[in-house]
Amino acid sequence: QVQLVESGGGLVQAGDSLRLSCAASGRTYSTSAMGWFRRPPGKEREFVTAIRWPGSSTYYADSVKGRFTISRDNAKSTVYLQMNSLKPEDTAVYYCAARRGITTAQTMNVSDAYDYWGQGTQVTVSS
Repeated sequence: QVQLVESGGGLVQAGDSLRLSCAASGRTYSTSAMGWFRRPPGKEREFVTAIRWPGSSTYYADSVKGRFTISRDNAKSTVYLQMNSLKPEDTAVYYCAARRGITTAQTMNVSDAYDYWGQGTQVTVSS
């Protein structure tokens, strides 16, 4: 099993930046990718970004390209989500997720492809 704990959420104003962290523990050696998803108020969960290894390939939803950056600290088993130029529409509960085994680029944005999930952290962007 892999446990994921998100942190860093909060209330910010439009245009501000925020960094989320996702610390993984347990059988992290079995993971091959991690991602961030979010659930805006009253909407379905949606893909935000992901990173897979080896190679650290990254993937982004069109809505966050150029504003969000995912990165990974392998030594700390932690993935970060740097969010810049935040907009009110970025308001959501952000979830960290991890995958094990072989991954493909085509499935990085598919939530059902992820095996482990964190509890989520709230990000609220005021206008």
